[in-house]
Amino acid sequence: MDYTEIAKRVLRIESEAVKRLIGRVDDSFNQAVETIYGCSGRVIITGMGKSGNIANKIAATFRSTGTPAGFLHPAEAIHGDLGMFAGGDVLVAISNSGGQKELTLMVPYVKRLGGKVLTLTGNTASDLARLSDVVLDVSVEEEACPLGLAPTASTTACLAMGDALAVALLEKRGFTRNDFACLHPSGTLGRRLLIRVSHLMHTGDEIPVVHKNQVMREIILEMTSKKLGATTVVDGHGKLTGIFTDGDLRRLVEHSLDFLDTSVSETMAGNPKRIDSDCLAEEALQMMESWKVTCLPVVDDEERVIGIIHLHDILQAKIR
Repeated sequence: MDYTEIAKRVLRIESEAVKRLIGRVDDSFNQAVETIYGCSGRVIITGMGKSGNIANKIAATFRSTGTPAGFLHPAEAIHGDLGMFAGGDVLVAISNSGGQKELTLMVPYVKRLGGKVLTLTGNTASDLARLSDVVLDVSVEEEACPLGLAPTASTTACLAMGDALAVALLEKRGFTRNDFACLHPSGTLGRRLLIRVSHLMHTGDEIPVVHKNQVMREIILEMTSKKLGATTVVDGHGKLTGIFTDGDLRRLVEHSLDFLDTSVSETMAGNPKRIDSDCLAEEALQMMESWKVTCLPVVDDEERVIGIIHLHDILQAKIR
């Protein structure tokens, strides 16, 4: 059996349901944004059944985009958890029918505390809508379910309106990529925008470093002991003057085996690429890819070597 026509019908119904919302976005949406933005307490989002699942997701989207929000199950609310509400809180109620008694029982209590009630509903004439301060119409003409029973298009429309609120609040708050990263420190974006060279670089005795007048037999020992495939070369003041890599060593061996007493200053790469410890590790990775190197010396404002960062350090941190 080919189910593609069923899929197309469902997607068509749900996409049209979302499109119809555009014509209903009016000043009530502005009021909803201002109500949530002006909340001096907490934003509590609630809903029963499938609407509760949507409410939970909208609360998660709010949180990840800078609007503190939590989910409260209506049944738990009217059996004691209403005690979590305080003055200045905003209740966001989600109900397609607007007829759940659990939700209508919550509203008077929240309003007695001075809180605001915002409702997303498919029935703007319902008791829940009548009791609310702001109402957003998320009604649909039909469900994608052929029985007209399972919430499908209605939950999609409500979820889309929730996303619209989250994005509007994001822009009103001036929420940035860095703000997003701070809330997602273990995600790829968080690591890219938060992890700096200073977090990953080798320091102290782990830094491969030699003086420019040292000879190759000493340089090889330093590179071997530090196991980074390179060594920084400094002058008498600890300032970076060059770098010598295992690739340089291989090329040296190809030309002559009589090099162990050669000064590293004669064979090193002068004026090497370097990076500041405060730079993002992502920037260090881009530099390595651009210049086709596997490590970068880290220097301070006076060009003194304070660390070294290797490609493997960045990859292990899962910057990408």
